Amino acid sequence: MCGIWASIGFAPDPARIDLVKHRGPDGDGWRTFSTSRGPVALGHRRLAIIDVSDAGLQPMADASGRWWLVFNGEIYNYVELRDELQQLGCRFRTQTDSEVLLAGYIRWGETVLDRLVGMFAFVIWDDADRRLFVARDRFGIKPLYYFASRQGLAFGSEIKQVRGLPGESGRMHLQRVYDFLSSGISDHTAETLYFGIRQLRAGECVTVDLGAWSPGEVLPIRRWYRVPAPGTIDISEREAGERFHALLAESVRIHLRSDVPVGSCLSGGLDSSSIVCLMAGFLDREATGARVHSVSACYGEKSVDERPFIDAVVEHARCQAAYVFPRPEDALSLAERLTWYQDEPYGSTSIFAQWSVFEEAKRCGIKVMLDGQGADEQLAGYHGNFGYHYASLVRELRLVALLRTLVERQRYHGLSVKQQMRLFAVPLLPTSLVRFLRAPRGQAMVRGDWLNSEAFSRIDRSRGAFDVALDDSGLGPVKDIGDLCVAMTQASNLAMLLHWEDRSSMAHGIEARVPFPDHRLGSLPSGSARNTRLLAATPSGCCAVAWRGFCRRW
Repeated sequence: MCGIWASIGFAPDPARIDLVKHRGPDGDGWRTFSTSRGPVALGHRRLAIIDVSDAGLQPMADASGRWWLVFNGEIYNYVELRDELQQLGCRFRTQTDSEVLLAGYIRWGETVLDRLVGMFAFVIWDDADRRLFVARDRFGIKPLYYFASRQGLAFGSEIKQVRGLPGESGRMHLQRVYDFLSSGISDHTAETLYFGIRQLRAGECVTVDLGAWSPGEVLPIRRWYRVPAPGTIDISEREAGERFHALLAESVRIHLRSDVPVGSCLSGGLDSSSIVCLMAGFLDREATGARVHSVSACYGEKSVDERPFIDAVVEHARCQAAYVFPRPEDALSLAERLTWYQDEPYGSTSIFAQWSVFEEAKRCGIKVMLDGQGADEQLAGYHGNFGYHYASLVRELRLVALLRTLVERQRYHGLSVKQQMRLFAVPLLPTSLVRFLRAPRGQAMVRGDWLNSEAFSRIDRSRGAFDVALDDSGLGPVKDIGDLCVAMTQASNLAMLLHWEDRSSMAHGIEARVPFPDHRLGSLPSGSARNTRLLAATPSGCCAVAWRGFCRRW
């Protein structure tokens, strides 16, 4: 995990990479090249995780000096890729995943992306062909922003790096600001809350050929990965649990590769608890005597405190546990500092709790932390998702299953049948009617007249932020829980949560790893008679079944 910079045309300025020194306190590098389109600059701040020697400093060049890399993230299958490349004749000078990534690109070109298991945002400069290749991982775990004008093009790990470049206005993007204030959603489009500053979206890449492209022209961005569309699958609870367990266990195993201490955030929920238990199992198998170092946020108010669940996992996994107790007054006093690191406003106090956990992890000397982001989006883990499940049961006339679910939720969650019935009215309505009912028609989407100000008088209020996200990602209307999982994973919730996770962890010089957003978790084993997608099985309830079957193994 690091901070990167790349620019074409703008005057080289190492201060652009120094702005994010918190992302890489272990080293820095800078390199410039002269071209007919102006100077090309590459910058890097390093957080040393794999091969912590100076051999891993960047910008990193191949032996010929033709290709240069700046890279933020981790390639978890670098060991396997390295072996494959060595069999093809490649020779390596370091033990880093960065060198494997560079060698893979030189060997396979852009198709190397399909071979990578990991989180990444990287730039490769071909000094012979005068070509810049830029890519972001499948789920957008690692950030990459850019600003383009007639003066030049620049990429950075954080928005603050590209602020103030020639041509950058510093103005708010009122449409995106309105989306955030009215719906609480951000990171749902390529646009940010700053006018003209955009992000390369999850699963996107771009090749900038200086022989064919000039500053001011449209960037030829393409999507190289898309979350698979939902489908159906016939699978038992036991089989779903076993397969999901195997896939998640492999993801956790490979996420443990590190040359520095690894721990885990532990909230007490199914996602982080599953990760911690799997980590403990791997440590037991290695017989190292090491224990999982967990860090948890707890509260004095029992209605919001998850300490009983945390303690149960700590006891089961024999964790070396640390606890923090975030205070409301600290959330207010730190708000300005947190916002500087986040770059954009945030709408949840969970950001402060997350900050406190990473702050404690740093104090404990943990440099890599595994976390459970992405599970709820892929596995329909939010309570609001039940509405789409209910609607599917109604459409399929599975009324006994509907009644049983309503009764179970009343028993376990305290929600009356009447309260639950309200959840699935909207999913049953035609999409055009839903959009009409949601349209504010001149009124704010939240209570209060302050959003009806003249500042927002010229923006488009005909669509809600979620519908904008669907359109921006090329997704159709959400008809069932399968569509909803894809939408949350690719277009809305996950992007925002990963933004917060990245900034909160990097503010403390910690690499946050998230095993659930792993594209391999979306596939059944290749030998299966029905080689479909586990993620895509949500309409038939497979994901919920997988959770139950998985948890019963503990």
